[in-house]
Amino acid sequence: MIALLAPGQGSQTPGMLAPWLDDPTAAETLAGWSATTGLDLGHLGTDADAEEIKDTAVTQPLVVAAALLAATRLAGRADLPAAAPAAGHSVGELAAAAVAGVLTADAAVALAAVRGRAMAAACALEPTGMSAVLGGKPDEVLALLDELGLDPANRNGAGQIVAAGPVAALAALAENPPERARVKPLAVAGAFHTRFMAPAEETMRSHAAEVSPADPIRPLLSNADGTVLTTGAEALRRLVAQVTRPVRWDSCMTTLQELGVTAVIELPPAGALVGLVKRDLKGTATVALKTPDDLQAAVDLITEHAGAEK
Repeated sequence: MIALLAPGQGSQTPGMLAPWLDDPTAAETLAGWSATTGLDLGHLGTDADAEEIKDTAVTQPLVVAAALLAATRLAGRADLPAAAPAAGHSVGELAAAAVAGVLTADAAVALAAVRGRAMAAACALEPTGMSAVLGGKPDEVLALLDELGLDPANRNGAGQIVAAGPVAALAALAENPPERARVKPLAVAGAFHTRFMAPAEETMRSHAAEVSPADPIRPLLSNADGTVLTTGAEALRRLVAQVTRPVRWDSCMTTLQELGVTAVIELPPAGALVGLVKRDLKGTATVALKTPDDLQAAVDLITEHAGAEK
């Protein structure tokens, strides 16, 4: 079985949309999304530098737009079996929800823009941040975070737990890391997926009230616990709530394994999730779909694994 994965914030790179805009239809679609979001996604995805696209309000709709432009191009080249699950990391959940038919692509990009602006505003309320804790025993890492008043905002598997909370507590963590672990500060605006994002969750909930979700047409995994969602209403509710809840990507990978996934395609800006899959789901075939040059490899992977999903 094959799965389609969508990455989250932090995976963006300057010029990442440029290769996909050789298709006039893609350029037209992006222009529509720019009008909806009030952002010049064409400029941001082609000409803007790393500094300009690291703003949370910009990054989130840009990442979702990249994933969905590629998903559309892939769908035109190959039929992804209905049993193939979709999952996204953090804001990538919105792209995955569109792949699963819960949201339209237009709605997913629009919601990503609302999410990005709301989270950026919440970050400005008090100084918070995030740091990756690499290595160490998970129980000991979690105990130390609790002692310091930090939240495990991402549990990514492969020995990666991301701590989030007040900058002073993160500094204390860096000064005295858990045994056999190293702490790497992340270049983010604040403590995503924690209680500090409560104002953003309220903004998301207000906007989501105007969205009409459909039930998934393929298995859609939830970041909260890896659960396979069966209704559009529950999927949308979880998408909103996830702004203040930890990303349990480790649970998502466990579910992928339980579903019998043997291959994954990561949508652009690809690379991070394929890396986690390679470390935790050893032997799984992978394609990081970064540019249209990678489409044939993705099509070949779908063809190779389609027989097992019929």
